[in-house]
Amino acid sequence: MAAPARTRVAVIFGGISSEHDVSCLTAGGVTRAIDTERFEVLGIGIAPSGKWVRLDPDAMRGLEVVDGRLPRLTEDLPEAIVLRGVRPGAGRVATLDGDRLVDAQDFDVAFALLHGPFGEDDTVQGLFEMLGIRYVGCGVAASANSMDKDVMKRQLKGAGLPVCPWVTITKHEWGVASQRLIDKCAVDLTFPVYVKPARAGSSMGITRVADPSGLRAAIEEAQQHDPKVIVEEGFVGVREIELAVLGRTDAAPRVSVAGEIQMHTPEAFYDYRAKYTPDEQVTLAIPAEVSPSLLSRMQRVAARTFTAMDCEGLARVDLFVTPDDEVWVNELNTMPGFTRFSMYPSLWAESGLAYPDLIAELIQLALERPLGLR
Repeated sequence: MAAPARTRVAVIFGGISSEHDVSCLTAGGVTRAIDTERFEVLGIGIAPSGKWVRLDPDAMRGLEVVDGRLPRLTEDLPEAIVLRGVRPGAGRVATLDGDRLVDAQDFDVAFALLHGPFGEDDTVQGLFEMLGIRYVGCGVAASANSMDKDVMKRQLKGAGLPVCPWVTITKHEWGVASQRLIDKCAVDLTFPVYVKPARAGSSMGITRVADPSGLRAAIEEAQQHDPKVIVEEGFVGVREIELAVLGRTDAAPRVSVAGEIQMHTPEAFYDYRAKYTPDEQVTLAIPAEVSPSLLSRMQRVAARTFTAMDCEGLARVDLFVTPDDEVWVNELNTMPGFTRFSMYPSLWAESGLAYPDLIAELIQLALERPLGLR
């Protein structure tokens, strides 16, 4: 008897954002962990220039940290073209050879492991929707609204969820009234504050500011990553708790155990380096030491956050917990760090869902999701 056909998964990674390297690292981890008896991987990379390229699974499995350096895609790889597939929900990838398309292969589902703008923010999700391709993760609106920290906070606040106080600064406002905005932050927010690009991830471009004198430099640094910036009140003495959420729009989501980010010095924060090239400045405590009643309350908040943002597939919800156990929503990430040792897979592993099984469940959720509006 012939073996059942494997589900063909197009793993799409890289991208033109500043998180390109992280995406490559994630793709390597997923390709090494995926159940090859059930799934066949097609590698589709996006080089830093925006060129779409093809990689074979062996090359993808080699995407890992070498001598402290994260992996990157090169421009000399064969150029890829993504098209609508023959069957409903399927896609097709081909290699561009001069003016011909060659080596065309259909795939059943796309798994976009893209972080940051032009990938996680609805751009690629919109492409999949237009082509009628099934894909893992959140849809267009949830991806766009969750990527923009200002829009996300407004939406969560409107849903009655507790969010950290913030001030939004656009490029135009900064150009005409920068000092007024600095004064507004000084009056409306309690220091220290965190200055963040509104639409970047992996803690890129974030600065902790102890007093108003440091705001101008921090805002201009964040503007190197995004012309839209938020200045967010930094709670002192809080615990940073994260929960992983998994589900779809027509059923109650599942929520993992809680994990805690424990920084070793008061001035440190969970930045890009700590997330992807960890050193002695941070410990990830999984599971977090919390009472059953607090865990239940945090899980409810995480589920409400996932639902309020209209998420599906996966998201990580980041919370602040005060010394008197007040719970505040920091943010939601629709494509959280997804290496084997990242918080999201680690939380599910602690909850009884191993990394390969998590990958399989996300693919199954995508295959079961209806096409079109939902």
